[in-house]
Amino acid sequence: MRLPLLALLARGPAHGYELKQDLEQLLGSAYPQPNVGQIYVTLGRLEKSGLIEGEDVEQSSRPNKKVYHLTDAGREALHAWFEETEDEPRVRDEFFMKLALAPQTGLTDQIALINRQRRQYLNTMRNLSKLAAAENRDNRIAHLLIEGAMLHLQADLDWLERCQEELEELE
Repeated sequence: MRLPLLALLARGPAHGYELKQDLEQLLGSAYPQPNVGQIYVTLGRLEKSGLIEGEDVEQSSRPNKKVYHLTDAGREALHAWFEETEDEPRVRDEFFMKLALAPQTGLTDQIALINRQRRQYLNTMRNLSKLAAAENRDNRIAHLLIEGAMLHLQADLDWLERCQEELEELE
């Protein structure tokens, strides 16, 4: 949450609730939405680390609000984040660990595990399809997020099929 908040502050000052609304509007309903408390805790940490500065703004009919802006250090951290590539191969996969250990425990069948996981992925795909249909068509970012998740799920389903084929050959 730290770096996405810095990215939103790069366009100009904002308070926590504005940042929450901006994230929700940008990412749509497919992305897990942070609660406003989480946003304010993260903003406090960013301020303590010198990446943002906050200024209390007086409001006549409401409590004061704190408006945050990016510091030079925050802008540098954001530049570094955008320069980093994401290299997270899924070698440490919880499902695969279950699949590998199942025969040694005698507690479950590998094909049953695969079928259970396949049903989960298919249910998740159905839910994402419903989200895509309900999402505002103008929100291209939210649609790309949903599409990416569905493509990952399809790859996972293909991999499950491959696992099942391999395991059936061993029998």
